[in-house]
Order: sequence, then structure tokens, then C-alpha cells
Amino acid sequence: EYRLNHEIVGSRIILDALGEMLRGVRRNPNSQMIDGERLDPAQITFLIMRPSTTTAGDGPQWLRFLRSLFCGLYTVDNMDFVLRDAYMSGYSTRAFDIDRLLRYSMFTQRGFTIHERGLAALERFLSVRGDLFRTVYYHRTVRAIDLTLQELFIDSKRDLFPGNPLEHLDEYMHLTEWSLLVHVAEWHRSSDPRLQSLGVRWKAFLARHLRWKMACERTVFFAPGQHEEASVFSDEEALEKRIRKNLPYELKDIVFRIDVPRHVYRPEALAPTADQNFLFDPATGKIHRLNERALFRRIALSFRICRIYAEDSRHNAAFAAAMDQITGPTAVDDATNM
Repeated sequence: EYRLNHEIVGSRIILDALGEMLRGVRRNPNSQMIDGERLDPAQITFLIMRPSTTTAGDGPQWLRFLRSLFCGLYTVDNMDFVLRDAYMSGYSTRAFDIDRLLRYSMFTQRGFTIHERGLAALERFLSVRGDLFRTVYYHRTVRAIDLTLQELFIDSKRDLFPGNPLEHLDEYMHLTEWSLLVHVAEWHRSSDPRLQSLGVRWKAFLARHLRWKMACERTVFFAPGQHEEASVFSDEEALEKRIRKNLPYELKDIVFRIDVPRHVYRPEALAPTADQNFLFDPATGKIHRLNERALFRRIALSFRICRIYAEDSRHNAAFAAAMDQITGPTAVDDATNM
């Protein structure tokens, strides 16, 4: 509604609410600033903001190089959460070789660069991160919770927050998961019929009762040259219309929800984030773009998990048939193990 994301709001908090405090920081556990040196909150916000087409070249070189550790193919953040979440979820105790990835990473005159010998470790990291998105972050029940919360927030937003967060920073910083859950848990006792009805729905959600059950799932991968934005999967409304058209006549008006979460394996060559990482070829001593290597080009650009959620499982077969008319049927197993 306000064209904001957590990076934009976080930047405003850093500049306005924390700016003076940050300028007063003089040391960290390992070193101390020299006289006349101080932190610039604007440079901190520069680091946390994803570059855009128009801002990718802004700022001094050292700051742009530092940003590539926070924004790009492999960052200090996603290397941390992939290892941690792979271990905690039981996916893998050693999901990828972080030591090799760090050993062969360096800064060159082009920017954050990986040595050719580390390319296989990078490919493994991207593969594991994609698997975690498919199996954990985009798990069918996680997304069912998301769908339920989405509906609840649309109806509850005006009762939870007064407006644009940038105009209400103090209230925004006090809006936490805890304050929200305590707040909505009382609504079912309200004398206001609308708020009471909302409270009943929140009470059911807090008791783990979800409206939506997954009826069908298909995963669609997009390789270089495939125009994802031109596909029906980039528009939930268009996809829903196609599915309704493919359903049997008696199910044309059935209630269901479409969920199409997207994961970017690697940014396209022209995206600002694609200009954060480079490759060093030891044979020639030259630095290239990563997408010039066949090993890297074979990695899909992105994928979408296309799911249909219904209120019960009675029509799962019909939903699957309707989806298969769009994505193509799933492959049939061989007749024997040979």
C-alpha cells in the first residue's frame, strides 16, 4: 500500500531514530576510531539497501565493494542461515563447503570475485539454498499459514496500525510479534461485532486451525531465455482464471486459493545484483562475469512452486488435472528398475 519494504523502513530508523547514537560510536571489541573519524549512518543504510538499476554505481568504491558482501549471490547473511537452517531442520549437518567458498573468494578491481577453483562450491551453495526454499521456507504448511495471515492482515490492518510506518516510526518500533499476538487474542471479547468476528478468526488461527489445505503442487523452473514475467505463473489472478477454465463445469465456482512463491537461484545478467560477483580465471589471469561459464549458466535463473489450496481434499484430482493442462503432466515411472 505504501510501496515500502523492511529495508526502506529500516533505513529510516537508522537515519532518524538511531543516527545520533551511531555517530557517537567510537570503538568495537577489536579496534578504535582515530581522531576525526566517525560512523556515517547514511553509509550504513547504503549497505543494507539492495542496489537498483539507477543506484548500482553510486557511492565510493570501498563502500560498493563492501555492499557486495550483503547483496549478491552469496552473502554473509545467506551463508549463515543456509548452514544453520540446514543443520537445525535435519537437511544436512554440512550443507556446503563454506571453508572452500571463503578461501577462493577475494576482491579484485572488478569487485567481489570467486576463483575458478571455488566455482563448484558456489554451485553447491546455490543448490542447497534452493532446496531449503522448496522444502522448508516454502513448505506447504508454512505457505498455508501465510495465506491465512494474509487474509487476516488485510481485514485487520486498520485496527493494528495507524497508517504509513514512515509517518509513525515510534508506533512501528513498538509493533512486535508479541504485542500483535496479545492484541488480537482479546478481540473475540469485543463489543464491536466486526472486531469480534475478526477476533474469532484470530483465535482459530492461534489455535492452529488453518482454513487452507494444499490440493495440488507443481514446480516450474525458468532457464536463461525463458521469459518468466510473460508466463501465466507471474500473475496469480491470470493463473486462477486458467485453472477455473480447466476445471469441470460443476466446479467452476469452487472456492480455492493460488500460491506461487518464487525463488531466484541467480539474478539475470542485466539485474543490478548480478553485477556484484565475478570470476577469476587462473589460466588467463582475467576476470569475467560469472554467466560466461557453462557450469554457472546451467543453473536455473529461478523457480516457482505452483500450488492450489482448497478448504478440503475432495477435489484434489480435478485440481491436479487442471494444473497439468498448464504445466504439463508429471513423468510416468519406467515399467521396471532396469
